[in-house]
Amino acid sequence: MNKIIIPAIIAKKQNELEEKIIKVKDKFEIIQLDIMDGKFVPNNSIDFDFKLPETNCKYEAHLMIKNPEEWIEKNNSKVDTILVHAESTDKYDKIIDLVKNKNKNIGFVLNPETKIEVIEKYLNQIDQMLIMTVNPGFYGSPFLPETLDKITNLRKKAPKLNIEVDGGITDKTIGLVDKAGANLFVSGSYIVKSEDIDNAINNLKKILG
Repeated sequence: MNKIIIPAIIAKKQNELEEKIIKVKDKFEIIQLDIMDGKFVPNNSIDFDFKLPETNCKYEAHLMIKNPEEWIEKNNSKVDTILVHAESTDKYDKIIDLVKNKNKNIGFVLNPETKIEVIEKYLNQIDQMLIMTVNPGFYGSPFLPETLDKITNLRKKAPKLNIEVDGGITDKTIGLVDKAGANLFVSGSYIVKSEDIDNAINNLKKILG
């Protein structure tokens, strides 16, 4: 499976969003947009009527929000993949159908304490699964090593599924989640806040081999 590094973008305003995307757009094939409503998580990000600059990148939206259906109806055309927290809804079938009917990729997200069994029966209907390796909502939260077993178990259950990890992914942790079975690696502050983005990316790629 392809191993892909994905930068995560948190932004309070349109100009900040554009600046951060422009900073990374020529270095990655996928960019993750962190959407936060201040209710599902105690932070706000890209919770405005946003516009995305023209790039050659694909976009995925990580919805850390309540009422994900409302966001999907309004904004699905702006992104390629929509990632919905399992904790934000119990209408998994409805979410899958809604996103697939928009011709978008769908994935579920699990917080550190949420068990795979919650969405296990949907694994063959989705395009990817995102395992949070921190408690969500902020750049720079500490990596939780107890999530590694969850990644390993998910890989055993779904050998061909794209398994994404998000949270505390740096040169110190990317090797651990790679070995556990992930193939998509979201890095926020380590990349976006780096003074030398190329060096940060190269450090991560060297470890992935």
